[in-house]
Amino acid sequence: MKTLVIFDIDGTLLYSNKVDSQCFADAYERYFGRAFPSIDWRDYPHVTDHTIFSHVYSDHFGGVCTAEDRLTFEEVYIGLMQERREEDASRFREVPRARSTVEQLLAHDDYVVGIATGGWRRPALFKLDHLNIPTDGIHAGYADDMETREDILQTSIDSAQAAHDDIEKTVYVGDAIWDVKTTRRMGLPLIGVRHAGDEHVLRTHGVQHVISDYGDFSDFCELIAQASPC
Repeated sequence: MKTLVIFDIDGTLLYSNKVDSQCFADAYERYFGRAFPSIDWRDYPHVTDHTIFSHVYSDHFGGVCTAEDRLTFEEVYIGLMQERREEDASRFREVPRARSTVEQLLAHDDYVVGIATGGWRRPALFKLDHLNIPTDGIHAGYADDMETREDILQTSIDSAQAAHDDIEKTVYVGDAIWDVKTTRRMGLPLIGVRHAGDEHVLRTHGVQHVISDYGDFSDFCELIAQASPC
């Protein structure tokens, strides 16, 4: 029997010090000519690129953005991230040993690997490619046209289960309060990731296992085995 391990991206596999969030806002202002109201994602009904973008666009212009304009906005957003990365690559960095952990899980017969992120597919792949975190063989759920994080996570789960009929446990790895809320609603175990000595942010919400980096692979596998819904 296998365990499906699903990772968030931002704050979980990589740190960007909110540079990517600011790029999202700056790209919106550059392309649409309107100031982006907030990069505190807690201000929005759901923490996904699709919902945040649609909410702000509707407030400013009414209706729904055309697919062409949204895709062009994504290109501006990715271009800004590229610019900021070239200015200072250290602002887009790997959570220690995240890449090797993903690689070892992919190579292990007991695990299936997924990604479920509130980000759109193309920007998410841009960030993962920068750090050489593999995406082949990973069952992914992205925010393209999906409003809720539950929908995104379920997409990853459905993809993995369609390919593997022997998955008996699913564990999510995430860093934010909305990850706690999502996994709690879905009844899924969560391993938390925090890097600034602020593990209490998740522990006070009932997360038992919180790491600052991925450490030794066998230790991480033990956490996977121990993880239970919070």
